[in-house]
Amino acid sequence: MKHSILIIDDEVSMCTLLSLALSERYQVQYATSARDGLELLEHKHFDLVLLDLMIGSTNGIDVLKKIRTHNQRIPVIMMTAFGSISTSVEAVRNGAFNYLVKPLDMNELTVFIEQALSLKQLNDECDYLADELKSHYTYHEIVGRSEPLKKVFEMIEKLKDLDTSVVIYGESGTGKELAARAFHQLGRRKQHRFVAINCAAIPENLMEGELFGHKRGSFTGALQDKKGKLEVADKGILFLDEIGDMPLSIQGKLLRVLQQKEFSPLGSNEVHSLDIRVLAATNRNLEQMVQEGLFRQDLYYRLNVVNITMPPLRDRKEDIPLLCNHFLQLYEKEQNRENVTISPNALKALLIYDYPGNVRQLANILEYAMILAKGNIIEEGNLPDVIRHVSNEPVQCPATLEDQLSHMTINEVEKLMIQNSLKHNNGRRDPTAKELGISLRSLFNKIQKYDI
Repeated sequence: MKHSILIIDDEVSMCTLLSLALSERYQVQYATSARDGLELLEHKHFDLVLLDLMIGSTNGIDVLKKIRTHNQRIPVIMMTAFGSISTSVEAVRNGAFNYLVKPLDMNELTVFIEQALSLKQLNDECDYLADELKSHYTYHEIVGRSEPLKKVFEMIEKLKDLDTSVVIYGESGTGKELAARAFHQLGRRKQHRFVAINCAAIPENLMEGELFGHKRGSFTGALQDKKGKLEVADKGILFLDEIGDMPLSIQGKLLRVLQQKEFSPLGSNEVHSLDIRVLAATNRNLEQMVQEGLFRQDLYYRLNVVNITMPPLRDRKEDIPLLCNHFLQLYEKEQNRENVTISPNALKALLIYDYPGNVRQLANILEYAMILAKGNIIEEGNLPDVIRHVSNEPVQCPATLEDQLSHMTINEVEKLMIQNSLKHNNGRRDPTAKELGISLRSLFNKIQKYDI
């Protein structure tokens, strides 16, 4: 199908000339007033606009601004019989793709049109892929499609509507709280509160009041009544982060609450009934802590009915390109930038590194690199020294999928995922599309794109 072009120019002869010159390659329509041109743009789809700088008494820059309000993506090429550096700069600053002076050189105009349309197609593909990634590679804020993560998702789906206590294990930065929040967002308690408490961040002498609340005057400094986290979380979910750091003196009191489903605030004889689901998380080995006398065995068995382990990033490196895309979109908004990408060499360096700080460390690395990047491409030189140092070390011949990924671009990773899925499904496209989480049409387009 031909690309569609709208010409907005008050000279009928110029509109006719351009229409005749371009109609063989494009679908061309024109308007001889700014009002008619803007109305056409509002009701019809066009891939590009050729806009005169002066349309009767109307300034083309004002029309350009209105076009940008209506459509941020459509490329606009300005035309004028009176070229100057100041008007050229103003046009580009307001979003024009380029600026040409009449009489037009048709060869030059055709080149600029093709460049503008190519850029628009690239931007459209980026938007499409971003939507695909967001729709199919995110599970309630957890980004990834690797097998280790799929096992976590399956467990959450099985347990989401139960009141079973769950301990989420994992190194720092693997997304334990995201997993706990997924339980809340998906489960039957989602209409009630998700209350998190970091057991490692609260001093022992304040922990009891933080959990149970207190009455005014119950201790020095208690100037007013305060609800505890238990009461706030009633009917919802209480998330005990870093449960391994909870003092032994509090563990026994928490156990009693969980067994009897009731509690009393400090300084009060009132007994409050409690209906909560408890999720806990830790980066420590609770079973070993029980053996060492650092964690109560009875509380361990009460909490650890089911356990889930969040995989470290080094065990799911195939998710790194997806995570990069996710964080770049996030930081684009924060830094007021657009279309930031990662060079192949930088991506390879990111795939090689092992991330002791896991996903949180990758996020920090990308934020750092994005700040240092001069343009819209993050180069290997923008990455922290620790990443570049590892990427420059001799690498053994690839033997595993993880090793292979360290030598691939994002497109190569996507192609490999499609090939593996097709092989797994004996070439059948319908189950392959379902496994990849994309439509049959998208799968067909990608098979053609990658010549699979």
